[in-house]
Amino acid sequence: MSFSCKNYDYNDDKCLMLKQECIPGRPGCVLEGRIALSEALTERIKALEQEKNSSKTNKK
Repeated sequence: MSFSCKNYDYNDDKCLMLKQECIPGRPGCVLEGRIALSEALTERIKALEQEKNSSKTNKK
């Protein structure tokens, strides 16, 4: 990826703040609202949210 972030772990491709896969602009990211997201990133964020919502539903 071509960006710089103090929370990005280059060795593991993870966000140190969120302790998850680095997806720039995702909810909770320090870049959220500061960058224009590509269509591919928008789709990854939507898929992540759907996965999170379905796992919450399955736990109930």
